[in-house]
Amino acid sequence: MLDRNQAFAKAQAYCTYQERSQQEVRDKLYEWGLHRNDVEDILADLISGNFLNEERFAVAFAGGKFRINGWGKNKIRHALHLKKVSPRCIETGLAKIDEDDYLTELKKDLSEKLNSASEKNPLKKKHKAAQYAIGKGFESGLVWDTITSLSE
Repeated sequence: MLDRNQAFAKAQAYCTYQERSQQEVRDKLYEWGLHRNDVEDILADLISGNFLNEERFAVAFAGGKFRINGWGKNKIRHALHLKKVSPRCIETGLAKIDEDDYLTELKKDLSEKLNSASEKNPLKKKHKAAQYAIGKGFESGLVWDTITSLSE
């Protein structure tokens, strides 16, 4: 078990390595055997020292999941919610995703899916492509609007 100062130093290094949510750090501190009061004090110190910033985490997480994994906003929102990020920070993170890039990614995914589908029936082909994009977290209305525009 670590004492409070050792845990604080280790938590600083943990937060410096990559952006973390408050819940991730809280879980790690409990994993290291600290008690509730120490955990909350260390979190407060990390926040005041700018090692931990939930809004910055949400922006980095949302941008990374979109750029690297090609996730849509619904899937990113859900993942951030599971990490217990506040709704305000979630919306801030999602707002930082460039709309043009977002639409371009959706069109690229749908075009690839429509062109690679072995399905002969055009309605079934569109449905499968839509299911794929919605499964990646893109909004269903936007998916269907994009499919319609690609079909014209």
